[in-house]
Amino acid sequence: MKQILRLAFALTLLLPFQSQAQTAEKKVTDRSQSWLGYFNQTRISDKFSLWLDLHARRNDFLDRWATTIVRPGITYHISDHTRFTVGYAYASHWPASAEQETVRPEHRLWQQINWSGKSKRLQTNQWVRLEERFNRNNANDELQEGYHFNFRARYMIGLMVPLSADAIAPGVPFLVFNDEIHVNFGKEIVYNYFDQNRLFGGIGYQFTKSFNAQLGYMNVFQQTAAGNQFFNTHTLRLFLFHNLDLRKPKAEPVTN
Repeated sequence: MKQILRLAFALTLLLPFQSQAQTAEKKVTDRSQSWLGYFNQTRISDKFSLWLDLHARRNDFLDRWATTIVRPGITYHISDHTRFTVGYAYASHWPASAEQETVRPEHRLWQQINWSGKSKRLQTNQWVRLEERFNRNNANDELQEGYHFNFRARYMIGLMVPLSADAIAPGVPFLVFNDEIHVNFGKEIVYNYFDQNRLFGGIGYQFTKSFNAQLGYMNVFQQTAAGNQFFNTHTLRLFLFHNLDLRKPKAEPVTN
């Protein structure tokens, strides 16, 4: 599995260079955004939990809307460290240009396998996600009939290191780093097989056993469908993570 992931990562690094060779001169546009995200996982049994994440993103820091996402799902716990989730997402995409007004809707199915681990003070979290994206057709700042479809694969690796203790626990701040790469594929993808890369570094704080917040800087480098046009987005990101457990406590064994 690790060899497959390394090969996939290496290939994705080559894809943007391949697409650039087929298009006109590369053009990179810098911009700024702010991202707020809320992630909830609620354990309802030993094998199942409910997933919900919500996102609000603004362009030019807080000036105008960029994207909103509502993404529910259901998770099957293969083990304490490995989980499989399936779900649906509804996204609203505002135009990148302030001169345009049309909000483009997207329906998205998604499947994800997630695994976590710990080595001494280092905690790791990885996931691979597959998305089936149905984006509403849009031309001349107006919605058109029908949707265009493509697949997108995503791989994320995250690292967390506690600062004042040997483990992340209530009252402990921690450093967090993660990187996530997105790759498009499907018959409607021509130039942008590479979609984007998100590199994040920041600090987190564990408020309670079930709730923490992570704040920091994220760089998003994204290729558009034109192939030669890219966005380099400087992002202030605040994510809130909330894990609940509704399982009944196991009864203590009766001893004489």
